[in-house]
Amino acid sequence: MFANRLKTFLLLAGLSALLIYVGALLGGETGLIMAFGMAILMNVGSYWFSDKIVLRMYRARPVTPEQAPRLYALCEKLARNAKIPMPRIYIIPEQTPNAFATGRNPEHGVVALTEGIMNMLNERELAGVIAHEMGHIKNRDILVQTVAAVIAAALQFLAHFAMFFSGGRRDERGTHPAIAIIIMILSPIAALLIQSMISRTREYMADSTGAAIAQDTQGLQSALMKIDNYARGVPMQHTHEATAHMFIINPLAGGGLVKLFSTHPATQERVKALQELDIRTVQL
Repeated sequence: MFANRLKTFLLLAGLSALLIYVGALLGGETGLIMAFGMAILMNVGSYWFSDKIVLRMYRARPVTPEQAPRLYALCEKLARNAKIPMPRIYIIPEQTPNAFATGRNPEHGVVALTEGIMNMLNERELAGVIAHEMGHIKNRDILVQTVAAVIAAALQFLAHFAMFFSGGRRDERGTHPAIAIIIMILSPIAALLIQSMISRTREYMADSTGAAIAQDTQGLQSALMKIDNYARGVPMQHTHEATAHMFIINPLAGGGLVKLFSTHPATQERVKALQELDIRTVQL
């Protein structure tokens, strides 16, 4: 757990350092401020209203305690274990099993479950999935991902600005045009790669936090394998690439170089990490 927190910090620090270096090299102080300002405007609104946007996108509907008393009883127990407010529960009209969490902080937390996951998993497995999503809420992963997205977007804006406004001669900072072009191309790719690594690290954290919340690793292990096997054969019908990182299993398949930019670790690696996890060592 500590190692994953440290890794997240180092990756965010690396992403920030990359932004400062590229900004100074290509855009100077003015270009850096402009790019960062645009990135904040683009992502902060998304962070603040993320729950409303994503839930509407997937046509999710709220569920009341009267409609699903057993589900609510399970969620209330897990929320107490997690020491967070009871999140709102939503159901997505989708037969492929999957789930995600959203909300800008624990007080506005949401756990959304597909109809398929409700039908496929037994109560122990479902507890593992819900606890994983509560782990995301408890660890404030929406905030962490937004910070990473702001920095990555600022780098992309900066690269575009530099591409359009840089001249053909060596600038006052002594940057050769060829070097500048290479940096313009590679810096957004590097930012995306680091952003994906942060996302994978947070998934491992949510797995371990969720296992501690549920006081069980095997339920989540079994659920991950079931969801992954199903998703390989029957992908989600209405998946949006921009939100794929939110789900417990990435609903978008990809191989080769795509794996470098995957927002989720391989399911087999997650299961192995859970098998080796001692939940007594996880601090909630």
